[in-house]
Amino acid sequence: VAMAAALRGPGARFRWRLAAAGGARVAARVAAGQRDYDLLVIGGGSGGLACAKEAAQLGRRVAVVDYVEPSPRGTRWGLGGTCVNVGCIPKKLMHQAALLGGMIRDARHYGWEVAQPVQHSWRKMAEAVQNHVKSLNWGHRVQLQDRKVKYFNVKASFVNEHTVCGVTKDGKETLLSADNIVIATGGRPRYPTHIEGALEYGITSDDIFWLKESPGKTLVVGASYVALECAGFLTGIGLDTTVMIRSIPLRGFDQQMSSLVTEHMASHGTRFLRGCTPSQVRRLPAGRLQVTWEDRTSGKEDTDTFDTVLWAVGRVPETRSLNLEKSGVKTSPDSQKILVDSRDATSVPHIYAIGDVAEGRPELTPTAIMAGRLLAQRLFGQSAALMDYDNVPTTVFTPLEYGCVGLSEEEAVARHGQEHVEVYHAYYKPLEFTVAERDASQCYIKMVCLREPPQLVLGLHFLGPNAGEVTQGFALGIRCGASYAQVMRTVGIHPTCSEEVVRLRISKRSGLDPTVTGCG
Repeated sequence: VAMAAALRGPGARFRWRLAAAGGARVAARVAAGQRDYDLLVIGGGSGGLACAKEAAQLGRRVAVVDYVEPSPRGTRWGLGGTCVNVGCIPKKLMHQAALLGGMIRDARHYGWEVAQPVQHSWRKMAEAVQNHVKSLNWGHRVQLQDRKVKYFNVKASFVNEHTVCGVTKDGKETLLSADNIVIATGGRPRYPTHIEGALEYGITSDDIFWLKESPGKTLVVGASYVALECAGFLTGIGLDTTVMIRSIPLRGFDQQMSSLVTEHMASHGTRFLRGCTPSQVRRLPAGRLQVTWEDRTSGKEDTDTFDTVLWAVGRVPETRSLNLEKSGVKTSPDSQKILVDSRDATSVPHIYAIGDVAEGRPELTPTAIMAGRLLAQRLFGQSAALMDYDNVPTTVFTPLEYGCVGLSEEEAVARHGQEHVEVYHAYYKPLEFTVAERDASQCYIKMVCLREPPQLVLGLHFLGPNAGEVTQGFALGIRCGASYAQVMRTVGIHPTCSEEVVRLRISKRSGLDPTVTGCG
């Protein structure tokens, strides 16, 4: 009966052929209640790979299935998921390219004779970044092989709650069964298909890092961290860049910090069109793109021409092709993400979901990696440890980086009330900015605390150079329950930007000028 059930449904013709060819072996395994693997992971991104490797380390039979559907533009990539191929890694490297441009401009102030103007080659940068990404793809393949994890480059869909059918790009099908299945398929950029020409002529973050030629004059549509990071490095390498924002930048982040981020970008060459929504993208005879938009405040229509239009208007979970109804796994009717509990279990007890595809989880690589490892340890390592999603640090790699951990000021006030929250803050000037005569108007730190002594730290927000490096260490302190009093008793490292955190003496409530002067 089980054999017959597995052979019904989508792909049934192939499965009957499979049964005919190896029927005795398959039938014997099914009759004995045996499955191919202890764990099958669908999705070869950061979370899925971490889960698979951890399970294999614990001595289990593990397989990973991964398949990248080419973007509408035709971009494709290898094993490793969004972060490695079209996210954190190439983004940070292109951000670094932009920062180097600024350092070259600073260099003459420090005595270096640098011939001007300095030219940037997109082709050289892109080739170097892409080569590094490909080395990481290969590294992931080797790691799976070393840990004896079976890798299938197939597109998976459920046949039943323990079985998936994998289809290669050539259409060849393979049946895989497992006692436990983890869905870690992540998400892909959303296209605003209601806008005429959006799909035909626009690109997304799935494409920008793999362009062989410079994108030229670029319109970035969106206000997410993806939008601002891309616009930041494009401006930084010398490209004419415009960001079109419908409402507020960096929704979900502290809004005072978000305003400073965009203020800095605007003062360094990025153009912002606020309160605007595009209505049409049209290719002109010469190949450029004419974009029409509406200013929602005035109601007026406007147009401009660009070489590239980059959509950064959110992401959608990769659940549509999984045939989840065959497995019984439930999704959110609004987001289409998979509903999970605190143990990452779906509506089907032995099927789990981690990372961006799971409802209510932060879309961050490190959280997916830790969640994957902890899940494998609970399944196969006699652990009961759950992933803790409170006080997760992150950094937005805009030209002036924004690092944060814990609650935003708005969240703290909403949760505890204005009268119970104390915010300490400072505008500071990095030492490196002084000789180079750089503007530090937006270099700002604030620590959000409970007002009652010892003033538990609820959140830290840092805007300045190397924000990720600064925030990471303080995140540990906040996770351990640090108080404002303890932070103030911490000796700073001088001269650094991070020492300004342990010198935050001025509260917003005091109304005093928070600008730092001198070394004291």
